[in-house]
Amino acid sequence: MTRVQHVNRFFLILAAPAIGLLLCLLLFPPQLDLQLDTQAYKSESRVSVSSAKLLQDLDTAEISAKSTSDSLQQTLNLYNQTTQTMSSIVQKASIQASRPENIYDKRIRSKLGLPIETVDSDKIRVELFRVNAVTYKGYAMKVKLKDPSAMRMSLAGETLGSSETTLKAVQRHGAIAGINAGGFADQDGKRYPLSTTMMDGQYLTGFQSSFKDLYFVGLNGSGKLIGGKFDRQDQLDKLRPQFGASFVPILLKDGKKTAIPAKWKASPKRAPRTIIGSYKDDQLIIFVIDGYNEGGGSGATLEEIQGQLYKIGVINAYNLDGGGSSSLVMNGRVVNHPSDGTLRPVPTNFLFFK
Repeated sequence: MTRVQHVNRFFLILAAPAIGLLLCLLLFPPQLDLQLDTQAYKSESRVSVSSAKLLQDLDTAEISAKSTSDSLQQTLNLYNQTTQTMSSIVQKASIQASRPENIYDKRIRSKLGLPIETVDSDKIRVELFRVNAVTYKGYAMKVKLKDPSAMRMSLAGETLGSSETTLKAVQRHGAIAGINAGGFADQDGKRYPLSTTMMDGQYLTGFQSSFKDLYFVGLNGSGKLIGGKFDRQDQLDKLRPQFGASFVPILLKDGKKTAIPAKWKASPKRAPRTIIGSYKDDQLIIFVIDGYNEGGGSGATLEEIQGQLYKIGVINAYNLDGGGSSSLVMNGRVVNHPSDGTLRPVPTNFLFFK
């Protein structure tokens, strides 16, 4: 027997027991019977009474929540529909309410002609027109104050006795337009406002009872033009003036012509003029009439201006300082033609703001 055969026989003898065991397992497989107690771990086949009640309550809550959600959605839809309807009603009402105002404004424009310049903002609308009458020429400025703060009066140098041109006042305050305001008196090289003058609701030199042909004109807190002759301070205070100045004479009051004193009809007969007035809807109208001097041979008479203002439907009108004082500034430039050849410094100016 060779060495290899000896080795093979040796390993065969070693593997014999394992082979025999494997044959026995194949021929006679064992029967396994695993005994486990799983009864304690089985769940109950029925739900407890409390759990059933809880499930029922949850179902009821779900139905209620769905009903509430549907109801809220219906309410929201109804609210949106109501809001849209109300908005539509308000819009239509606003349009209807503005129609009379627009119609009246068109009537005013039809008498003034086409504006040559317009400034329109949230606070103010200013329209500039040419005035071409047979005997005089000038400019008209129609002003709608959407906000009362869009018009103020300036005091030159913010102190009594000072004076400045309307152009300088406009530039200093950043206004869009301006006109000369009340009359003045010169004393000791200084220029003082004439008679009763108010700024920011305060009297600059105290109240002075109206005398001769003087009047007071200004604006109240609502942006309405107020004016007239006042014997007592309480009469003026009732109108709650915010600012104003004085001069002569009144041309129209409550839609009627007032008597022009003979003195002012002839001295001077014709002159450059500045007039401020108001329509029944509280829009302002300003006339600035040109003239080449103060000698009485150029410009307009007070009766001519009074008649024209009356024809175009102005309700109240007040003659402001005229002659070389008449000035109209708009959009940073002097619109009229001052009779002095240059603007005259004055103590007070009415200014308009965007």
